[in-house]
Amino acid sequence: MSNEVILSVEKLMMHFGGIKALSDVSLQVRRNSIFALIGPNGAGKTTVFNCLTGFYKATGGRIELNARGQKTNVIKLLGEPFQATDFVSPRSFASRVWYKMFGGTHLVNRAGLARTFQNIRLFKEMSVLENLLVAQHMWVNRNMLAGILNTRGYRKAEEDAIKTAFYWLEVVDLMNCANRLAGELSYGQQRRLEIARAMCTRPQVICLDEPAAGLNPQETEALSGMIRLLRDEHDMTVVLIEHDMGMVMSISDDIVVLDHGNVIAKGGPEQIRNDPKVIAAYLGAEEEELV
Repeated sequence: MSNEVILSVEKLMMHFGGIKALSDVSLQVRRNSIFALIGPNGAGKTTVFNCLTGFYKATGGRIELNARGQKTNVIKLLGEPFQATDFVSPRSFASRVWYKMFGGTHLVNRAGLARTFQNIRLFKEMSVLENLLVAQHMWVNRNMLAGILNTRGYRKAEEDAIKTAFYWLEVVDLMNCANRLAGELSYGQQRRLEIARAMCTRPQVICLDEPAAGLNPQETEALSGMIRLLRDEHDMTVVLIEHDMGMVMSISDDIVVLDHGNVIAKGGPEQIRNDPKVIAAYLGAEEEELV
């Protein structure tokens, strides 16, 4: 694990009208680490994920992703509102229109950050293999003429995509399910397929939103091993939201605790486990009662 910061969040705010979902959230994720974001229901964890991955544009603050050899300002990547000065310069206007039309989550993914969802979002009427091939659309040869002529480069790109798909099917133990419909898989298998699909986008940071939800203890243990494998053998940085505290404490390098949209604690598993503020947030007790 490196001490280099791959994802930095500074004073992140997210307001929905008069509701402050996030207030001044700051955190740093180290490269090749497992970082857990925890807290009671309604703490704002998924809102942070939505801001990180471009599903929400944060109201304020800064999100910087240091991946694929460049630093990306995620909030800026999503585009800014039109201003009067944009109509003066054709170049500025064209740039703003480009971001309005093409900015968003896929640009965040292209910058090196992928995610899974709390509610599984697979293409259930497509095969398991097809789900993984679709995820590689940014990396395959999409030239229409090359496809019509079936050029050597086009065939090579298709072969590479299939190899990548089968590689990740082997990692998540779904090789025997390649030709099954994704919707026919068990719940645990669908969870693993969603992780494989995210990995097929070739990220350097993967955000997992409650990946152990609905899994039995054996499946949770296998998932923990898979997450460690991503860090240790694939140089991945994993950002995790999870309510299974046994899993969080056993695999996390760093933990940040949210409560009501605010960071209330940061540190390693042992430090977080014994923090009075964290205990109070989870038990619903006043901090003074626990000291």
